[in-house]
Amino acid sequence: MGEENVERGNWGSQLDFFLSCVGYAVGLGNVWRFPYLAYRNGGATFLFPYIIMLFIAGLPLFFMEMALGQFASEGPITVWKMSPFFSGIGFAMCIISGVVSIYYNVIITYAMYYMFVAFVNLDDDLPWAKCDRINWASAKCRDEPYPRFAELNETKAMDAIRTDVYENSCIHDKMLDDNFTMKLNETFPGVGNYDELNSTIIRNDLFEDCAKTFVSPAAEFLNNYVLGVNEATDFSDLGGISLKIILTLALAWLLIFFCLMKGVKSSGKVVYFTATFPYIILIVLLVRGLTLDGNWAGVEFYIVPKWEKLLDAKVWGDAATQIFYSLGVGFGGLLTMASYNTFKNNCYRDAVVVALINCGTSIFAGFAIFSLLGHMAYVTNQDVSKVADSGPGLAFVAYPDGITKLPAQSLWAFLFFFMILTLGLDTQFAMMETVISGISDIFPHVLRRRKALFTFIACLVGFLLGIPQTTKGGMWVLTLMDWYSGSYNLMFVALAELICLMYVYGYKNFCSDIEMMVGHKPNIYWLATWVVITPLAVAFIIVIGAVQYTKASYAGYIFEDWVQGMGWIMVSVPIAAILIVGILQICRYGVPGCFKPLSDWGPAEPENRTGRYAFMDTGIAISCNDPLPFTVEKGGKIAAINDGVNGSYHVNTGYVHHRESPPL
Repeated sequence: MGEENVERGNWGSQLDFFLSCVGYAVGLGNVWRFPYLAYRNGGATFLFPYIIMLFIAGLPLFFMEMALGQFASEGPITVWKMSPFFSGIGFAMCIISGVVSIYYNVIITYAMYYMFVAFVNLDDDLPWAKCDRINWASAKCRDEPYPRFAELNETKAMDAIRTDVYENSCIHDKMLDDNFTMKLNETFPGVGNYDELNSTIIRNDLFEDCAKTFVSPAAEFLNNYVLGVNEATDFSDLGGISLKIILTLALAWLLIFFCLMKGVKSSGKVVYFTATFPYIILIVLLVRGLTLDGNWAGVEFYIVPKWEKLLDAKVWGDAATQIFYSLGVGFGGLLTMASYNTFKNNCYRDAVVVALINCGTSIFAGFAIFSLLGHMAYVTNQDVSKVADSGPGLAFVAYPDGITKLPAQSLWAFLFFFMILTLGLDTQFAMMETVISGISDIFPHVLRRRKALFTFIACLVGFLLGIPQTTKGGMWVLTLMDWYSGSYNLMFVALAELICLMYVYGYKNFCSDIEMMVGHKPNIYWLATWVVITPLAVAFIIVIGAVQYTKASYAGYIFEDWVQGMGWIMVSVPIAAILIVGILQICRYGVPGCFKPLSDWGPAEPENRTGRYAFMDTGIAISCNDPLPFTVEKGGKIAAINDGVNGSYHVNTGYVHHRESPPL
């Protein structure tokens, strides 16, 4: 891939771009979010709506953003010259990417810390393998397997219940309650006192609230030692700053800076490793997981469908949002990375291949993860559905706990968290480059010449804004930001993109732009999805999200209403940016001028400004009766620009409408 755009920069090679897209699309969501949604929504049944949503929403938006960025070679803020009214989309993208980058790098920080802990314990067991650490393990900590009642006789089963699994005093109190014993007799007739109970009766749901609550050492290690969340009260008292977390966060931001300081030239080489290494670890985890006892329970949970789940709208909503988040549309990252491509790069091929790799990686990762979860369920004598959770709880509790069951546990932990680090870095590179490039394109003469300095300032700001997440209650702040910052606002951004490109600029013009790059126009599949199907799918996601809204919470702590209000501010700011910038553009260009292309819209390099873009910036005036902003009459060297306002004509205010290329 050549040095086509010298001022702005290009990828060192086409492979740099391809691997960067793979790394951006294949991230942490493939490892922890997809498997959780899969088993919560019926295992294999979830794959059907997931794949359908890929083709009706994810892939069309993925290709649309990639094609737009490559065509104009502009960042997310300045690329909307085809319709200035929608310039706020770029600001919204940068806001979303900037906010997500703040908490995303904290997740990377946790992975780095766990990786360091595993490294210093390579000659020993992991610290979260046992409940023998008095500085963080509570009385509820349990590292022994649950009793296997099916293998015990009645005497041993009752001994285990009374001394190990249930609160004996709670059972006594219940049997003294006449109302409870009446309810008990409806299920087990003739049982009237404590001495008549057996292990089968006690393990019934009626005594569920008497069961002891145990916490794995991995959960205790995370909450009581790494986070120290037990020392925080609520959002009004987040506790002090954790020195080990804030120093690791500083190291994480320095790592991001050194990888981005030279732009895509430096990050494009880093992804050769970061985009491929996770696949090596996933393959190793799959092979190892399939050799552990109980692995089939997890795999069976993953592949056996529950067809009745297809009638649940929530399953379809979860599938749509997972595709949306996994591919990274609406963040501006795809648009930014594609803007560094050469004009003739085959973005059509890249979009399809990367999207399919992303979907395939999620499904493959599911097998690796569920084989491990099956073994965890076997050891703890629990159902598979109870040994995993979503978000950080899965990555930093369930997986570490499962890894302690493996031989050479510290080595496996180091490799696993190194994989989490590499998965996170690729996505973080793209989101930070979105913010840096977007702002640099507004002030190119100042910031492009000071790329390293501006990148350092951006990383420093990200570090400072991430400090609240290094407090004892920092996980609450992270959860709040994750809950709201990349939710409804992403859907509105995608919907605004579709309206701008398909209905205002026009799908015919957009398809002609793509033809200039790849040599052919998009087929009927792309037209049908862009114009009708995808807008309806995005609207469906918005409605489902509103209907199924739940307040942000962490580990049973539902955040206060004023905290939820802060979350909704994060949702509304990007949407407000679209509307406010639109109003400013109306004041600047008027109506309908703000909805029409500017004179410098089109390919960035002069040699690519062919066809209907050939006469832009020529200053040649002509006459014209065509209603479009800029037309070329047949057979002449003259061109006219019609701004559509009162029949007036101006030079260099629109784009060329290509009916037939005139001879020059």
